[in-house]
Amino acid sequence: MPDENWLAELEKHKDLLASPCDLDEYFEKSVICEKKLVRYPLGTVSLPTGSLVACDPLVYMYGSSPIYTKVPAGEFPVELAIIEPSDMDCARNAAMRIVFSDKPAVKFELALTGDEDIEEFRTFTEGDYFGFPVDAGLGCFCDVKAQEAFLRFEDALHKKHGKDFNTYNDYMAAFFAESYKADPRYQRKDGDFINFTVPDTDYHIPICNSGFGDGMYPVYFGYDEDGNICRAVIQFIDIELAYGSKEEE
Repeated sequence: MPDENWLAELEKHKDLLASPCDLDEYFEKSVICEKKLVRYPLGTVSLPTGSLVACDPLVYMYGSSPIYTKVPAGEFPVELAIIEPSDMDCARNAAMRIVFSDKPAVKFELALTGDEDIEEFRTFTEGDYFGFPVDAGLGCFCDVKAQEAFLRFEDALHKKHGKDFNTYNDYMAAFFAESYKADPRYQRKDGDFINFTVPDTDYHIPICNSGFGDGMYPVYFGYDEDGNICRAVIQFIDIELAYGSKEEE
């Protein structure tokens, strides 16, 4: 948990936590800014403790802190909001979400780990946010227990195969290739999403291509009318910002 001073400073800037858009619309509308969208099921995520991690699974699984606000524990459905491919572009993952309940979200707010430099809020302008870094073009949701299990497994792979072993090229790429083979409609030929089960566990980690690639990506919690968390969303693409026209009303 962050300390009291951090939380007190956060309270002063609560208005900056609000999402600039209704992220449920990414999964419920068929068209936004003339971009066709599809809602795609990606299995479930395992959250045995409710301590949620969002990170690049290949570069930042080690060292990524969980979001300080706990989510419900259990196994929950995960969905992608995918911008359909067109003549001008490939399919792109606009968002990934966990659905904790069927209740509608009445607001979305940034989900933070407590590691952020809260003083930066003082210099925020429209469109600024805290997010997690991506350097391998991938993002995921997982529980801290799944994070620990994944790291143990990855460490074992490196010990077995030596220093030249590459987790993606020599192991994960095959799963992505199989994903493409199973359903090529919304993926590039090397595959853009999987639901990975950590070997020797029952922990599911949904992983997907991160929209426009490397960068910083925000996580938002959706809250229902009773103030309970009903969604967790990684926003990979701000559709309105990326594709909207400045002349639109």
